[in-house]
Amino acid sequence: MENRAFPSLSASPPAPAAGGDGRPPERTAPDRAAPDRPAAVAPPRALRARRRRPAVLALSVALVAAGGLGGAALYTATGERVSVLALARDVPAGQQLTAGDLTVARIAGDPALRPLDGADLDRAVGMRATNDLKRGSLLTKADVTDQAVVQAGQQIVGVAAKHTQLPATALKPGRRVLVVSTPDADRSGSASSSAARPQTLSATVVTVGGTDTDGTTVVDMAVDASDGPRLAEIVASGRFLVVLAPVPERSGG
Repeated sequence: MENRAFPSLSASPPAPAAGGDGRPPERTAPDRAAPDRPAAVAPPRALRARRRRPAVLALSVALVAAGGLGGAALYTATGERVSVLALARDVPAGQQLTAGDLTVARIAGDPALRPLDGADLDRAVGMRATNDLKRGSLLTKADVTDQAVVQAGQQIVGVAAKHTQLPATALKPGRRVLVVSTPDADRSGSASSSAARPQTLSATVVTVGGTDTDGTTVVDMAVDASDGPRLAEIVASGRFLVVLAPVPERSGG
C-alpha cells in the first residue's frame, strides 16, 4: 500500500514568493482592507445647541432669580389679608346693630373696598343701619349712623303709603321729610276753610319696612308729641304725600 503524504491542517499557508529584489510582493486591495470599525458619529444638533457661553448662562440665572423675587413680592402684596366687619345676618334699615349681627372676616386687601376695620366691632354695636343690610356683605361707614333718630319726647307713627305717595328717592333712617295732606276739594266745600287747607307736618324717618303685595310700604316716622295725633289722622284719610325736606346748608369753615 502506497504511503501518501497529506498536508497538515495546522500548517500555515505557503508564503508568497519573494520578488527579484528580495522584497515581498505588494498586497492587493482586498489584502490591505482594514478591519471593520464603527464610523465616527457627529454630536446631535440639539447637543451642540446646549453649549452656551458662561456669560449667557449667568444672565439666564439672574433673570430667573429676578422673576422669582418679583412673583414673591406680588403674591405678598395681593395675598395680605386684613380683618374687616361683615354682616352675620340680615338687618333692616333703622335697626340697631347687636354683636350677633356682626362678624369679623379676613379678606385680601383691596384699595377699592373700604369696609370698617375688625377692631371697630365694639364701636359698631349700637349704631343704626341706614339701609337694609344683607348677610355676608361688608359693613361700610355709610351703612351705619350713630345719630339718635328719635329724640326725647317724640312719638313714632306708622305711615302706610303707596309708591305714588312716596318720593322716588329711597327713604333712609334719619332723613327729614314733610307729610303734606291733600284734602278732597269736593268734600271740603262745605267744611271750614281751615280744614280745606293742606296741612304740613315735619317728621323724621325711623324705619322703612318692606313693600307689601299691594304696593304699600309702612314707614315709621318720629314727630313731636303734639303732632302725633294729627299725623295719624292724616294717614288714616289716605290723602297725603311724603315730600323730602330741604337739606340744611352746611356752614363753611
